[in-house]
Amino acid sequence: MRLPKTYNYLKKDLDIIESSLMEAIQANHPVLREASTQLLKAGGKRIRPVFVLLSSQFGKVDITQVKNVAVSLELIHMATLVHDDVIDDAELRRGMPTIKKQYGNRVAMYTGDYILARALETITEIENKEIHKTLAETLVEVSLGEIEQIKDKFNWDQNIRTYFRRIRRKTALLIASSCKLGAMTSGIAPKDINKLYKYGYYIGMSYQIIDDILDFTSSSEELGKPAGNDLYQGNITLPVLFAMRDEGFNRLLRNTFDNSADVTKEQMDEIICALHDTNAIQQSYAISDRYLKKAFDALESLPHNKARITLEQIAKFIGKRKQ
Repeated sequence: MRLPKTYNYLKKDLDIIESSLMEAIQANHPVLREASTQLLKAGGKRIRPVFVLLSSQFGKVDITQVKNVAVSLELIHMATLVHDDVIDDAELRRGMPTIKKQYGNRVAMYTGDYILARALETITEIENKEIHKTLAETLVEVSLGEIEQIKDKFNWDQNIRTYFRRIRRKTALLIASSCKLGAMTSGIAPKDINKLYKYGYYIGMSYQIIDDILDFTSSSEELGKPAGNDLYQGNITLPVLFAMRDEGFNRLLRNTFDNSADVTKEQMDEIICALHDTNAIQQSYAISDRYLKKAFDALESLPHNKARITLEQIAKFIGKRKQ
């Protein structure tokens, strides 16, 4: 099962959102316009707009408000990707050269800022102050997550709790807010909004853990960037934290990074091989599965409509995805 097939019936609304995204990034300055357009055309699952759309369908759908929320959240996500690539000195994203690679750090940072500004401008078209407040609180947390990731780079002594707090802020809260804000546009009861928020949070945690697993189990072609790239950039993820409980792996990891000015592909391959010799991948999948179960539980008392069925299908897909 490919993920888009589970929500193919949303294509018309997703096309509207895609057109609105393109319209939103049309800057007057040609470099900003070209860089932003390049990022948008590189694609993506548009999973956040999908969650906004689906969550809105538990009440009365106002497609204009839904569209504005979805566009704002996707633009925020895009802005974080641009900033991430600068911080990580990344050259590829989704198999394409990053904005940082093509235009340099300064243009990339200003492009990220411009996209973020357009996100905030788009959300002002909605008068609901609670929606503005929720989005602002989410942005604060996302920013903290970015700072924490920088602070924890190459920190081999961090614990698993630190990792969970970081991915909560970097990934899970934006997905949780997609569900919450989508639900808020449709006027459903606060208790049901909270259930959808929890679903999004648990899905977001699982989604990021699977992402971190795939960094060690997928090919460079599937990832659109080098395998093990997160670790190469100093981002210590759940599989690495579990693998470091193995004394041999721990020693290899520290010796390689602490004694090499620039870790080679051969050294990274050796580390990835050694990680596979531990049970870190299996342990990480087990944690992801726990979050997925909680996501299913959060949906339990919601109406059994088409949107709920699709949310359940997405959760099943996330647990099995390979890229």
